[in-house]
Amino acid sequence: MACIIFAYGYVTQVERPNPFLQHGVNLAGAVLLTISLLVNTNLASLVLEGFWAAIAIWGLAKAIRARKQAQ
Repeated sequence: MACIIFAYGYVTQVERPNPFLQHGVNLAGAVLLTISLLVNTNLASLVLEGFWAAIAIWGLAKAIRARKQAQ
């Protein structure tokens, strides 16, 4: 949970956030929460973390493509 809160705060505070940091921390948070939810199952939260991870992966993929185009 702390990872996701940190990423949200980071994006809010920094004028030009690093997408790798932002989405990487969000993905780490989603993975850690998913592991916790596999032990203490809550289907609604598990589905939410799946979407959260998918969006983070999508953001990382966009950042990688943007970096390649900039070179």
